Order: sequence, then C-alpha cells, then structure tokens
Amino acid sequence: MRTPVKKLVTAIGTSIAVMGAGQAAAEIEIGIAGPMTGPVAQYGDMQFSGARMAIEQINADGGVMGEKLVGVEYDDVCDPKQAVTVANNMVNDGVRFVVGHLCSSSTQPASDIYEDEGILMVTPASTSPAITERGYELVFRTIGLDSMQGPVAGNYLASLNPERVAVIHDKQQYGEGIATAVRDTLKDKGVEIAMFEGITAGSKDFSSLVSKLKQADVDYVYYGGYHPELGLILRQARQAELDAIFMGPEGVGNKDINTIAGEAAEGLLVTLPPAFDQKEANQELVEAFEAKGEDPSGPFVLTSYTAVQLIAEGIEKAESTDPFEVAEALRNGTFETPIGTVEYNEAGDMKSFEFVVYEWHSDGSKTPVN
Repeated sequence: MRTPVKKLVTAIGTSIAVMGAGQAAAEIEIGIAGPMTGPVAQYGDMQFSGARMAIEQINADGGVMGEKLVGVEYDDVCDPKQAVTVANNMVNDGVRFVVGHLCSSSTQPASDIYEDEGILMVTPASTSPAITERGYELVFRTIGLDSMQGPVAGNYLASLNPERVAVIHDKQQYGEGIATAVRDTLKDKGVEIAMFEGITAGSKDFSSLVSKLKQADVDYVYYGGYHPELGLILRQARQAELDAIFMGPEGVGNKDINTIAGEAAEGLLVTLPPAFDQKEANQELVEAFEAKGEDPSGPFVLTSYTAVQLIAEGIEKAESTDPFEVAEALRNGTFETPIGTVEYNEAGDMKSFEFVVYEWHSDGSKTPVN
C-alpha cells in the first residue's frame, strides 16, 4: 500500500502543499483520515468533501478563537493496518483533533492510539458499538450505532411478513456487526433465519452463495457490508433468476452500486441517515456544495461537516485546544448542526440518531419507505 499523503487544505478547500513531518503550518490542525484509495474510496470522497467545506466556512467566519483551521488529510484505504500507520503519523505530526476514520475496522485500532496519545477523534461514519463501549474519553461520533440501525432494518423486514430470510455479511467488524443486529431483531420477531454466513470481502464470484440462497428458498436477503460485494451479488443473483428482495445498511447506499449491479439494483432496500441535504435549514449549505460541483447528498457528507463543526465549537466552548477539555465541553454541550441537535452521552455517542429505510432505484435515486 502506498504511504499516506499528508496534504494541506487551505481555507478554500484546495490542497496546496505536501509537507514533511514536524513542519508547522497552521494554528489549529484537524486530521482527516479515511479512504482516498481502495474499493470504498467513494465514501471517503464524501467524508473529505464535508470536512473541507466545514473548514472553509469556519475560516471564512473568522476561524476558531481567531485562529484558522487547516485540514491535514491521510489515506487509510479503509484498512486496519494502514489506519494504525495513519494514527501513528498523526501522533508524530502533532495533530490533536481527528475527523475519522470511516470504516469501523479502521476506526477501532486507530482510536486506541488516539486515546493513549491524547488526540480527540470524531468519526462521521463508523457505526460499530464496540468503538465506544470501551469507555474512552476522547472518542465521539456524528452517526448512529449498528444497535440503532440494525433494529430499524430488522423491524422493517419483519413488517413485510417474510417467510425465510438469509442474513449474509462480509466477516468484517462493521458488516458482521450490523448483520448480527438485524438477525437478532428478526429472531425476536419470530422470523425464520434460513442462513447466517459470511463471504470474503474482495471476492468476485458469488455463484456458490447464490446457489445456496436459491436452495434455501429465501424471499429476503440482508447483507451486512459494502457496495462492491453486494453489487456483484445482486447482478449474479439476477442472472441466476433468484427471486428475492435484498436489503443492506448505509455501507451499500452508494451510487456506484448501480454501476456494478445495473438494473439489479432496482428495489434494493437500504437503511441510511435521513436526507440532511433536503432539510430547509441546510439549503444555503447545499448550494455552497453545488457551487463547487460537489454532491451533498451522500450519507457521510454532512456528518463529516458536523464533525469539524463540533470540534470547532468544542474548542470555543472550552476556550482551549486541550483535547480533554474539548471532550468535556462536547459532553456537556448542546450543539445545533446540519444533522440536527447533537448532545452526547458519556460514551461519546449521540443521545439520538435516526435511520431511514429507502428503496433504491437503478438510476441511483432513492425513495423513503418508512
């Protein structure tokens, strides 16, 4: 894997320099860690887009305590080992605040390092409950948990009166975690689970899985994981004339799934955060993204914007750039953000967060169904 690239982001969101470690550049640096490359880089694009916009707008409004924010970007490829490398690079580079990581399997090991080294992290995308179950002081999120999202999906599936449901996952922390939450919800509702098994992330041939699904005579399939694998499963299931409806979490809610699955993406059910870009209060912000030719509708765009905003407001509320003091300010504050009112519990999770069930269409659009 390539070495993470450290790039400066100016107040207008443009990368202007590549720096060596230890070279001072800004009064308040915010590390932004996520996949710039790799199979889920599309989600990283959402994350970086949202964070850059927040930095730009906060700086245009005078910065934080009179100081400018500078984003320092790192590519973790959504890989746990690379995430550890990135986290250690942040320590060496003197970064004290982080927006990231995106994938739960990367966020968890990186957050171990941040907690040990006194770096505050806000993840805009990682939903695994395990990340905040450890009682860390410096870990926060701007998204809900699998323990919230799983029951939304499971209860919706149960309301459709399925006969037999298969629950599949990619054996990774995020995918297996959300799949387990859905399975348990379905079991509690008395729904028969015909299969619960994992596939290997990165695989291309799912003919064996599709055959098993047909033999199990399932009418619904829930998949925990990301869009590259599900797109292939959908396409191969359609080719094999598997007559089942598929459902997945926000990790599959990406327009690139249409490129992979084609018409087979039509009718896919997806749980996502609410369409924050449709909120009336966010329309001026939406126009700012559109003026740059960027799409603000991705599930992690405005959660990433909010992560930067919360760090900035936490610093101002604490009147300090000490991460521990900022963490205390975040836990004791109430913040109005593009994703709504944010209040934190002791674990660093938001006290409330909504997930919505959408029907996905083959043109990449979606329609809420619950």
